[in-house]
Amino acid sequence: MEHFTPIASLIGGMLIGLSASLLLLFDGKIAGISGIVAGMLSPQKNDTGWRVVFVGGLLTGGFLLKLFAPQTFAIGIPRSAAALILAGLLVGFGTRLGNGCTSGHGVCGLSRGSKRSLIATAAFMATGVATVYVINHLLGGAL
Repeated sequence: MEHFTPIASLIGGMLIGLSASLLLLFDGKIAGISGIVAGMLSPQKNDTGWRVVFVGGLLTGGFLLKLFAPQTFAIGIPRSAAALILAGLLVGFGTRLGNGCTSGHGVCGLSRGSKRSLIATAAFMATGVATVYVINHLLGGAL
């Protein structure tokens, strides 16, 4: 494990949990990124502002991290642009198929004791493990 960062990972996980909890507690909304973005793409009256602020905060946080700690982006991704685009499309398809993403099901749904989220998260994890195994071990990392 070349990039083992337990402290940064713990702090990041705590911040994700805290922000998801605060959004649910104060506004009754689930911090599921795919649902938030989908709501921006098909806006409804009085339901767009918080979504724009949420996504803007994610983008601003990433920009500030890049600005003040550029070394955190030094990890290269050894995949072609076509493979990354295909992966993004497949993730988008999967979030629609699963009625949510890892943030909605894995962070928010599991913490609420949702059986549906438990099944969805187990499916996400199993699919991710199988995909990594197939690409890295059966296809030799080529894609």
